[in-house]
Amino acid sequence: MNSALKTQLRQRLRERRRLISPSQQHLAAQQLMLRIIKLSAYRRASHIAAYMASDGEISPEYLLRHASLQRKTCYLPRIDVTKPSRKRMGFQRYHPRQALRANRYGIGEPAGLRHCARAPKHLDIVLVPLAGFDKEGKRLGMGGGFYDRCFAFKKHRPQQKPLLIGIAHHCQEVSALPVDEWDIGLDMIITDRAVIHPRRGRGKS
Repeated sequence: MNSALKTQLRQRLRERRRLISPSQQHLAAQQLMLRIIKLSAYRRASHIAAYMASDGEISPEYLLRHASLQRKTCYLPRIDVTKPSRKRMGFQRYHPRQALRANRYGIGEPAGLRHCARAPKHLDIVLVPLAGFDKEGKRLGMGGGFYDRCFAFKKHRPQQKPLLIGIAHHCQEVSALPVDEWDIGLDMIITDRAVIHPRRGRGKS
């Protein structure tokens, strides 16, 4: 039941964010950056992971540039294709001027050496993409399960690093999301309009 509900909701929310104009996207990305850089957690962070936006997602591009100028080390997801059946994801070091290559989903990822990777539990902040979210910190992803598997260790140790911050356009908020036992919650959600601490009180700025 949850699978069908999630699929329908995901389609509706993806259509919603695709309607955002390029000028609105740029403004939203700037507003997102301004909210993130005010966080004490961001100021303390040394290792920050984000993603390359696609399909109408809000872009962390400006934030990555700011982090690089602040001498923070940035990372992007990289899909492990050595064993396709396992659908593993890691994080590879990234610099805003670095060339990227498209992965199997058409999303840019670093093509550097594996020794430039960092274990998920050794990151300070991860900016997580999403299709939808609610105020309880639940996240609707794209259906691949990469982030849920990658950060499964936080299921029983939610206070452990990294801080998982879902970033999205404000229009991606819903009143409630269906949840499965393997879904990993967010510590915080930041949109172009607000910083949202989940009602369960896990997130701290």
